[in-house]
Amino acid sequence: MSTSVQDNPAEHRYEMSISGGAMAAAYYRLDDGVVVLIHTEVPFEYSGSGIGTRLAEGVFHAIRKSGRRAAVRCEFMANFIARHPENRDVVIG
Repeated sequence: MSTSVQDNPAEHRYEMSISGGAMAAAYYRLDDGVVVLIHTEVPFEYSGSGIGTRLAEGVFHAIRKSGRRAAVRCEFMANFIARHPENRDVVIG
């Protein structure tokens, strides 16, 4: 299982391969250079296994590394930020 998160700008999502071809994804739109996180998907069979957390960690790392900022409109990502305030440095609004 790979835990590397990759930006797929053509699909407007950050992706993390899981196993057997499964993928977790965090969808976004760009608004004046701000990454607006709008939806997160983890395959049902991986619920509760920490995949979403690893995806979120990778997403915020990638946003930080890109020099961009994030606006969180996704409930999962908002809950992640509430539990992991160390990532608030890239969050606006």
